[in-house]
Amino acid sequence: MCGISGIVAAAPLTPPQRAAVARIGDALVHRGPDGDGVFDAEHVALAMRRLAIVDLAGGTQPMFSDDGSIAVVFNGEIYNHAALRAQLGGAFRSGGDGEVIAALYQRHGLDFVDHLRGMFAIALWDENRRRLVLTRDRMGEKPLYLCEVGRALVFASEMKALLRSELVEARLDSAAVDRYFHIQYVPEPQTAITGVRKLDAGTMLVVDVAPWQVREHRYWRMADAPAITGDPPKVIAAALDEAVELATRADVPVGVALSGGLDSSLVAALAARHRPVTAFTVGYAGRPPSDERHVARDFAQLAGLDFHEVEIATADVVDSFGELVAAADDPVADIAGFGYFAVMRAARRHGVQVMLKGQGGDELFWGYSELRAARTAAHRSRLWRKITGQGASPVRFYEHAPDYRHARQHAAKQYSLDFAARLAVAPNRDLAVATDDGIDVALTAAICATYLRGNGIVQGDRLAMASSVELRLPLLDHGLVETIVGLRKSRSDGGLPPKAWLKAAARGLVPDSIIDAPKRGFEPPVAAWHAALFAAHGTMLIDGALVGAGVLDGAAARELAKGAFPSGAISPLSFKALVLEHWWRAMLGCAP
Repeated sequence: MCGISGIVAAAPLTPPQRAAVARIGDALVHRGPDGDGVFDAEHVALAMRRLAIVDLAGGTQPMFSDDGSIAVVFNGEIYNHAALRAQLGGAFRSGGDGEVIAALYQRHGLDFVDHLRGMFAIALWDENRRRLVLTRDRMGEKPLYLCEVGRALVFASEMKALLRSELVEARLDSAAVDRYFHIQYVPEPQTAITGVRKLDAGTMLVVDVAPWQVREHRYWRMADAPAITGDPPKVIAAALDEAVELATRADVPVGVALSGGLDSSLVAALAARHRPVTAFTVGYAGRPPSDERHVARDFAQLAGLDFHEVEIATADVVDSFGELVAAADDPVADIAGFGYFAVMRAARRHGVQVMLKGQGGDELFWGYSELRAARTAAHRSRLWRKITGQGASPVRFYEHAPDYRHARQHAAKQYSLDFAARLAVAPNRDLAVATDDGIDVALTAAICATYLRGNGIVQGDRLAMASSVELRLPLLDHGLVETIVGLRKSRSDGGLPPKAWLKAAARGLVPDSIIDAPKRGFEPPVAAWHAALFAAHGTMLIDGALVGAGVLDGAAARELAKGAFPSGAISPLSFKALVLEHWWRAMLGCAP
């Protein structure tokens, strides 16, 4: 819906601090081209840029309580705002979804967030208590970056904007960079910039000005969902329909990113039940075997969807690479980003400002092989503990991912000794999965908190908002998530294989040919794209920004710049390095 920013301090704000918030707001125009708003008080300044989605004329921010003591800016959508208005009663000044937040806070205090259904990052100032409340939605769909500078805290919806404040120094975090080279992204709440972190999903941060105190608590955990019974496909089908219907609520046109797969087809079919939607699908120049436009087109025709194809040529990838990496805001070495970028641009050109996507299905319903491999390893570890009486090590599902294994196994053969030595050390153990909540639930929560949030959601939100498009992920509705987890808790086998539940729920909505097709990920012509990217950009690594920052030494940079092993095979580490090089140059361009 928008971009938000602000600063709170123990001492009265200075003119430079207020100017910093203005600079942050100017850097968020792409997230909110339809308007802006500012709130100023002695110890706090809040700013927002608005993308008008609900109540186009009246939903401007900041929004206030009826007595004016509570000021709110927020990014996202509160899908159940109409029901909340009915419960709260009283008069509201607008039809905007954000106005209910102030009223809920007045009635329920910090527990107001428990009543919200949607995706959000909220900043709320309580003048009577001289308190700032920051909170983020349960699954982390909307971002919020934080940096404490002495007895002040500055925040923003994007890293680039935070660096524009001139209050935050652009300095790479070496531990985060090493994690990135292992797993292609930086897991939340950590970021690649020293001193900057993300407010974790499902948490609330409260800052009291006098006396100065910063405290944080988690208000939601996936593992706390209660066990529920019932026929899983029927229960899931009902929860899915409710989640998708909520996500279609908007006063602007709504579209859907449609591939040839089950998750996006199911979201599209359910959305079309509730309102007209426009489908967009990606194809590749030359129509390689991985091009599934025909599957998406046939389904769109069957479902009665307006349909648009977006074709990506290798030259498009090369030309837009730097812009895409900068727009992603975090370093994410996932070639799927080109598809997101192209689809969202096309949606905006066609006047579609809200897009739905089927992201989250593989994480919640275990479509990834590494989850199943990690579960097997965990059960073996548990059996070993029973046999020997020894404690079992926590499960680290990411160790079963091909990209992680590549980083550990091949670095020493191909790159400098210094670089290889760093990659021989596993990322910090806090990426491990604690199994106190049961292996199945713990693994589901872990992949959602790491890969889904740090890789998929980051790309989806930032690359959509770069085109001033709001991305909604109905499969991550917390009501649906709790339903899936609750059903699995009630089964001794964890409900495996859970993807069968989703397939059964989709029967009659999606053709059997899509439901029963083997799983295929995003499959662009990777070899051609990779070769072209390194032909055009590879030399940037030699004596580049990463060498200057001490991330790479000269020998490693020269090898990585080739983009491939001597055998000719694509080097994933080279792609990670190229993404990080472009990203770091973009961040340095934002910093003072």
